[in-house]
Amino acid sequence: MGDIHTVYLAALFVGLLLCLMSGFPVAFVLGGVSLLLAGVGILFQHFDASFLAAMPQRIYAAMTNDVLLAVPLFVFMGAMLERSGIASELLDGIGRLFGKRRGGLGFAITLVGALLAASTGIVGATVTTMALLSLPVMLKWGYSPRLAAGSICAAGTLGQIIPPSLVLVLLADTISSAYQKAQLAQGNFSPDTVSISDLFAGAIVPGILMVVVFLVYQVMLTFFRPESCPPPPETEAAEMTISLRVLLIRLVPPLALILGVLGSILGGVATPTESASIGAAGAILLAGFGSEHRKHANIALLFLALAVISKQVIFSTFDVPILAERFILAVPVLVFFGYFAIALLRCVKMGAIASSTTETVRLSSMVFMILIGAAMLSLVFRGFGGDEAVQQLISKVPGGPYAALAAVLAVMFLLGFILDFIEIIFVIVPTIAPVLLMSGIDPIWLAILISLNLQTSFLTPPFGFALFYFRSAAPPEISTRSIYLGVMPFIGLQLLVLILVAFMPSISTWLPYTLR
Repeated sequence: MGDIHTVYLAALFVGLLLCLMSGFPVAFVLGGVSLLLAGVGILFQHFDASFLAAMPQRIYAAMTNDVLLAVPLFVFMGAMLERSGIASELLDGIGRLFGKRRGGLGFAITLVGALLAASTGIVGATVTTMALLSLPVMLKWGYSPRLAAGSICAAGTLGQIIPPSLVLVLLADTISSAYQKAQLAQGNFSPDTVSISDLFAGAIVPGILMVVVFLVYQVMLTFFRPESCPPPPETEAAEMTISLRVLLIRLVPPLALILGVLGSILGGVATPTESASIGAAGAILLAGFGSEHRKHANIALLFLALAVISKQVIFSTFDVPILAERFILAVPVLVFFGYFAIALLRCVKMGAIASSTTETVRLSSMVFMILIGAAMLSLVFRGFGGDEAVQQLISKVPGGPYAALAAVLAVMFLLGFILDFIEIIFVIVPTIAPVLLMSGIDPIWLAILISLNLQTSFLTPPFGFALFYFRSAAPPEISTRSIYLGVMPFIGLQLLVLILVAFMPSISTWLPYTLR
């Protein structure tokens, strides 16, 4: 039966590849091809139909998964922030701060990309917004089109490694399931788990390192290729000023949102789903009041922070009567909800709620449909002995588990040229992760390496999504060839950070294990 199962596995792989390349929807390809081959296998008694009996349980588990419940909330938060005008404010503020310097706009784009990554995490919105706002100015000042394209596209991909990243949210569930499966296979019937907070904490230092590497590269260009990033003309340099007060006003909303979401998760104050809800509420505030009434959103967030600090710090330290505690908390909470109700009404009137909800439903349904299709593929793959085949294949890689890990990451990098990150997370990772984890590889380290690897898929042609978004917003005089050449150095920098984390695992594991 081993040889015939190999034939079925080969047919499964070829069928998936052909259907995916033909343009069929991914979710239906994963489920349809798997079910078709399972039916053929059952017909010729080469497949045990009992494997398919687990499918309803898999679907129910996915729909009731607390971790995956955070996905639509984070998507909604990002969609609302896209409509809040916060990106243009940050670009204007930080651009004025660095604009007088040679290469200053490149620095500003990288820093704004990092801030937007930590508050929205949506690549398309970040790349498109920065291309529309910054690219005309960069070209006007004489920046190299390649450098401008590479800087904007690379800054947009920071949302895939800097939390709260959708990649990390999806990986948390996949890696945790693989880690538990690996422990059960080794006889540990009380397996540990990997949480979203573990991956968020593990990604913070690599994310900051990625930003620093981008900035160092841009600084080096000012010395070795100064003609590619000139300072602004003298007539415009005088306008590139901003007061500290105005800069702080523009930085407070995204920083407050970042601290509220990430701080509550890493501090153990709230679950990821609850923190995503906080982020969604904050995004409604920022979008509802807009830039012209930003102070009202800041006041509401201040009262919310006051309530949280009072509850977590003051009342847990001092003995305060319950009635007094409730009365004191009621004041900031009521003020916050008053401002929130006004912001919500304004969002409804300007159509932001409807458009953001539509975007959330579209992306979330795509994620869950692919998840269901991947669950069917996983069952059929396992029924044909795919797990054992992968385990034998990886065990035969010369050099031990770390050489096998390097080979897997190399294959993932190549798959990133043609596959979406969601497909890789739901199809490839569940197949190879249990085998790697059984060899003693740290699950958090593995997840961060995969996340860094998947980040490059947004820049690698021909299907890099950041390239598509930039092409749609860029003027015709910037050729597609210039865009591809512009992102090449940044792909190399991303791989450099991946190599650094691979050789120094503590970069990704120190913070999560410290916070545990």
